[in-house]
Amino acid sequence: MALLIYTRAHDPAVWAAELKVLAPDLDIRIHPNTGNPNDIEVALVAKPPPGLLKTFPNLKLIHAFGAGVDAILADPHLPRHVPLTRVIDDRLTLAMTEYVLLHVLRFHRQVDTMAANQRNRAWKWLPPVDASERVIGIMGMGTLGMAAAQKLSQFGFQLVSWSRGLKAVDGVTSFHGDEHLDSFLRLCNILICLLPLTPETRGIINRRALSLLPRGGYIINAARGGHVVEADLLHALDSEWLSGATLDVFDEEPLRDAHPFWTHPKVTVTPHNAADSIPAQVAPQIVDNIRRLQQGQPLLRLVDYKRGY
Repeated sequence: MALLIYTRAHDPAVWAAELKVLAPDLDIRIHPNTGNPNDIEVALVAKPPPGLLKTFPNLKLIHAFGAGVDAILADPHLPRHVPLTRVIDDRLTLAMTEYVLLHVLRFHRQVDTMAANQRNRAWKWLPPVDASERVIGIMGMGTLGMAAAQKLSQFGFQLVSWSRGLKAVDGVTSFHGDEHLDSFLRLCNILICLLPLTPETRGIINRRALSLLPRGGYIINAARGGHVVEADLLHALDSEWLSGATLDVFDEEPLRDAHPFWTHPKVTVTPHNAADSIPAQVAPQIVDNIRRLQQGQPLLRLVDYKRGY
């Protein structure tokens, strides 16, 4: 069985080596050295160029490098009769929880303001805000959202959540569906986006949504850049409606040199590294699905093409 690796975000040779340890029989080919396209039965991909996957007529499985599959689904030529599977990585979940917690506490404990005061040699006492008075809203209550909620609850924050479908979680006031989005947003002092990117969620954090947040709110987006309308976010920051934003993902990546986010005093930019998969930990999942394919067993972590995740 021949497996194709396509990625520009990882070192494909490292992944190939880890896969070979677990499956020495695999014929692994790294794009663009694909050989005969008829040989390719499995494609392990991250952001493949449109039309690439269609060129393999005997493709039987498309496996994503991570949990997000929106870039794969965006391909208008994607062979949707081929099963698409993704990675659910406990370490990735932990890393995302670390990222969310770090930036929630940075805002909650006014770290940026104190850092600015230090640079100005200004000894200023800042009145604290009790965690019980701070409402944190999480958009997206999948594996990542639930893990973040569990950790944040230990600090005594008020937690609310919004998802496309109802997700009941202990200690979290849950909202769902378009009809309850406004009610959710009006509560959020800190808004965390961990949604999958689908046609329904693209641009969901827009001018109207931002205007519904309480004045002085903070945005953390660690999901996909397409969730945020960047011009609308800049307007909300420049008008002093929002206190700030931490952004790990963007419409265009890498972020272009002239983008105003780089130098905006209220924006923290991180280079899409909130969480990433480690090959040695994720390779067993990929090989397991390849073996299942070979043996005619049900595949794990299948993506629903209609739902987009």
